Amino acid sequence: QVQLVEAGGGLVQTGGSLRLSCAASGRTFSGYGWFRQAPGKEREFVARINWSTGGTNYADSVKGRFTVSRDNAKSTVYLQMNGLKAEDTAVYYCAATLSPFRVYTNVESYDYWGQGTQVTVSS
Repeated sequence: QVQLVEAGGGLVQTGGSLRLSCAASGRTFSGYGWFRQAPGKEREFVARINWSTGGTNYADSVKGRFTVSRDNAKSTVYLQMNGLKAEDTAVYYCAATLSPFRVYTNVESYDYWGQGTQVTVSS
């Protein structure tokens, strides 16, 4: 059974930091993405990492503040979030894709999703 289990969300003040984790089990994936969804908005791409190469990409809104990384031994992906802003408040989702050739910014490119974790940034 495939599972993506997220952890690490919470409440933080503006300028603070949080680290999200996503532990995968059940199979190997070619890549992982982080998405977020704020109330009343569509789910949007945040960052992604290619599992084999470690290559990463980021949304412009988080570039320079967020870092996605992986721990191969633990089958875990992380999202380090620094310099958090009120507009970063959302439910954050980890997602996994079986193919490295899909458009990584698209929700439809991912085959499995985590349960989501709430990140709230207070000003």
